[in-house]
Amino acid sequence: MATERRSRRAVLTTLGVTTIASLAGCSGADIGNEPEYEAGEIGEIDGESRTPVEMSAAADAAEVESTDGVTPLDSVELVDHEFVFEDGYLGSTVQGVVENDGADRVQLAEVRVRIYNENGSQIGQYFDTTGDLSGGDSWSFLVILLKPPADIADYDIAVLGTPA
Repeated sequence: MATERRSRRAVLTTLGVTTIASLAGCSGADIGNEPEYEAGEIGEIDGESRTPVEMSAAADAAEVESTDGVTPLDSVELVDHEFVFEDGYLGSTVQGVVENDGADRVQLAEVRVRIYNENGSQIGQYFDTTGDLSGGDSWSFLVILLKPPADIADYDIAVLGTPA
């Protein structure tokens, strides 16, 4: 009797996993895969920390939470990116271009930037998103980093999306 229950559970588990895997394969996304991050360079930062008023404005404009449902997609690609220190409330940013080099529209594209201190410890993660990125179109993104420029030593970046 115990053997019969175990084998029934094994069959149901296998059936469930197979169903989920086959459904995931239909979406065109790499479900369950972690995004591939590429390294970025900070260089010399010539700038001051934000004032309290600028920090409040930056905190309102910065995206600090990831969007649900985005996954690595073969069709969205980071064309270029760089650390840019802007005057005013923007301060430390990562800016660049993402391209949808596929034929199909991407419902949502998200850029993720992780920042690190001089010891290599991650000190933050920030985002930018856009919707309806048609096949062949590009998007210029701007990710606002809320840490003071003196605290940031390195960053890495990835792009994800949701197929339409």
